[in-house]
Amino acid sequence: MLYEEKIIETIPVGPLGLVPLMSCKEIGNKVNDYLVAWRYERESEHKSTLAFSGYQRDSYIIGAKTSRFGTGEAKGALQESVRGDDLYFMVDVCNYSLTYSLCGMTNHMSPDDHFQDLKRLIAASAGKARRINVIMPFLYESRQHKRTSRESLDCALALQELVNMGVENIITFDAHDPRVQNAIPLKGFETVQPIYQFIKYLLKEEKELEIDNDHMMVISPDEGGMGRAVYFANVLGLDMGMFYKRRDYTQVVNGRNPIVAHEFLGSSVEGKDVIIVDDMISSGESMLDVAKELKRRKARKVFVCATFGLFTNGLAKFDEYYEKGLIDRILTTNLVYQTPDLLSRPYYIDVDMSKYIALIIDNLNHDASLSELLNPTGRINRILERYRAGDR
Repeated sequence: MLYEEKIIETIPVGPLGLVPLMSCKEIGNKVNDYLVAWRYERESEHKSTLAFSGYQRDSYIIGAKTSRFGTGEAKGALQESVRGDDLYFMVDVCNYSLTYSLCGMTNHMSPDDHFQDLKRLIAASAGKARRINVIMPFLYESRQHKRTSRESLDCALALQELVNMGVENIITFDAHDPRVQNAIPLKGFETVQPIYQFIKYLLKEEKELEIDNDHMMVISPDEGGMGRAVYFANVLGLDMGMFYKRRDYTQVVNGRNPIVAHEFLGSSVEGKDVIIVDDMISSGESMLDVAKELKRRKARKVFVCATFGLFTNGLAKFDEYYEKGLIDRILTTNLVYQTPDLLSRPYYIDVDMSKYIALIIDNLNHDASLSELLNPTGRINRILERYRAGDR
């Protein structure tokens, strides 16, 4: 069934308003295009009633500006009325490509800048919106989610700050630790896994894969990602393995204990295609070490799937490993900023998440259940059946 043919069973919470910040402009436009198309094509006897006022529009995007003063201070402004709207703010806190002038110097926007701009625009709605929702693919400060000594709990504080400003739902992707939602137990918090999209795009590019226990395996690069890898392996019907990091706790380098070695737990990977699955590629050191170790153990092909491709140390090392045959494909999503250099790489597969975000927004606007979207097992099974039947 096409999504636009979905039967409407509930009235919208309010007229839909999309507010993609500059950091999310490109993906925000794609999400808007899906929503416009679906709502024009969807049939319903109720679409002409008062409850569906403003249901069909040429665009759901509400203009927003975050202007800067010469000192670097800023203000947020919405350019049209949002009274009674169901608002969806979209922000990419990792988009460092945006700049502003700070006392005559060019300053790149940091996650802190993006988070402040989000709060400014929420404040600009001044309590007039019917409901406020935030779609923040990379959860702000999600790597500072627990306290091990006298440390700040940045992620929990940020979530509480948003809720205190009136945010009802927070949608994020592959949160570093989903337990951070305990900071706001009475509000909506969803962490979404893009596993279906990874499988879809990998099968689209790789036509000769044999997806069974004898020819393929899923690998977790560390103990923290075990749950993600177990789910990935189970829906594909594959075996899994895990690396754990042996660290030197006597010293700290760049804010963390350096890794001494990666130790492997699992059955033989010899002759198998392996999928390394993780939440992010930051510097990429540990991911590349794992790929090198798998090739040393005679794995056939190595595919790296990570929700967020940050590549904080550049792409030179990945290019080198690709040329040496240590990695075959890297898949990351467009949920965070992608450089033109990354998109041009022959080994890179861009996983587009705009349709999935549009599905989530459309369901939330109708106060419909998200359980089918959050559990993609059925869709994964259907795509595997088609692939095995030769529909490639």
